[in-house]
Amino acid sequence: MSPDDALLYESRVRQRTVILATAAGILVLLAAAISLLGPQANVNEETLGLIYVNKRFPIDLIAAVINGAASLAAAGTLVFLWRAAHARNPERVRPFLRICALAGGILAAVAGVAYQAIQAIDAHKFVTTGSQTYDQAQRLLSGGILPAFQLADLLAALLVAVSFVLVSLQAMNVGLLTRFTGYLGMFAGALVIFPIVQIPVVQTYWLLAVAYLISGRWPSGVPPAWRSGRAEPWPTSAQMRAQRLDRAGGGRPGKGAPLTVPEPETAGGPSNGRTRAATPKRKRKRRG
Repeated sequence: MSPDDALLYESRVRQRTVILATAAGILVLLAAAISLLGPQANVNEETLGLIYVNKRFPIDLIAAVINGAASLAAAGTLVFLWRAAHARNPERVRPFLRICALAGGILAAVAGVAYQAIQAIDAHKFVTTGSQTYDQAQRLLSGGILPAFQLADLLAALLVAVSFVLVSLQAMNVGLLTRFTGYLGMFAGALVIFPIVQIPVVQTYWLLAVAYLISGRWPSGVPPAWRSGRAEPWPTSAQMRAQRLDRAGGGRPGKGAPLTVPEPETAGGPSNGRTRAATPKRKRKRRG
């Protein structure tokens, strides 16, 4: 794909991607906030957990649907960034990243909603039938297709994390994302697997920041790669240091430049072409 073709495609879908990234950032935060509502089990015990799952069924299902929509919107944002990075450096940006982003987003949406629905059915069966014993809870949680959807949800989280990390890295390497935004995207991907807090603040901030950057309103200006259609790598630390020295006038003389050594000054001050002997002496006035 030529740079002109890449710029034409990006201008055509730019506004749609801004909407997707903004929706993903808002929806993922909304889903996490909804999941904190309602009754919460204070003890991590399976029988008690199933009772609370039955009580929380509408809340958890709504949160799962919203989170699934956020996963699909985030996948669309990652695919747009991948395509832009691939157009600028097809040798380094591999096609499997696009597959990871799409598969992770779709699998996260389907597995998340299905897992919550099946778990709610099992929880309702546990509460309304049987003696509500630990053995009954074990049979419900370990049997059927519930473990399969739980495994699919874990696989989806892994694919989403890999997509966040590698797409952010490649987009930063070709100059589409600033260094701060690129590293933040990689950190957001790591938090998908190893969450620190229940509210995904980092993922929300990154998605909204990407939407703001793609819209062309970035405070420090849009990176040059978005305007040229070519890879515009950010300068390394050594290159930035050399640029600062050049702007400062090159604190050291350039290579091959002659060194000028000033002539030594006499004790009486700077030399002006006359020696001390040739300098007329001033007569001192006698005090009366």
